[in-house]
Amino acid sequence: MRVTIFGGHGKIALILAPMLVEAGHEVTSVIRNPDHVVDVEATGASAVVASVEDADEEALGDLLSGQDAVVWSAGAGGGDPDRTYAVDRDAAIRSMEAAASAGAARYVMVSFSGADPDSLVPEDNPFRHYQDAKIAADDHLRETELQWTILGPGTLTLEPGHGSVNPGAGFNDGDTTSRELVAQVAVAVLDDPRALRQTLVFGDGDVPIDAWLDTL
Repeated sequence: MRVTIFGGHGKIALILAPMLVEAGHEVTSVIRNPDHVVDVEATGASAVVASVEDADEEALGDLLSGQDAVVWSAGAGGGDPDRTYAVDRDAAIRSMEAAASAGAARYVMVSFSGADPDSLVPEDNPFRHYQDAKIAADDHLRETELQWTILGPGTLTLEPGHGSVNPGAGFNDGDTTSRELVAQVAVAVLDDPRALRQTLVFGDGDVPIDAWLDTL
């Protein structure tokens, strides 16, 4: 598949890109900072410099022309609420519309375990902006005709991923997740019909990914 990763210099994306390349996919990683081109291309991906925050739907559609799949792993990094909404919600939604118009039908969203109205923190908690943005983006994706999968890991670590999950995880409940495991799950679900139109909340665990997908 021809796969575009948004947020290509993020920690998950830099782990994911070489896995996708090794699996035989053709990978394009979209990054904002031209200084990161060397890092991205060292993964085997082709780097494209563009700001998802500033790009309109047409520009994103041009980026996705000829692509088969999208992995959204971009984010504002928390902090500024305006940027959080601009990237994690608005740019993500524009990318979904662009993917649909460009024919990049497969869409894997890297979300998080707390993107759920039942898990909302208080409105005065600074984390709430991120939650609201991710919930809005995920909800929009579910309403599209795209072949979507939403990944919901919890607190991310730099520990090795072992290809096994805790499928019973919930927000702040068994959802601590290696970034490498998130990448492993993304590779596994990309061309697996068992994962289509599924929201997959997980953490590090002892259930092999393939066995987990069998239960969906």
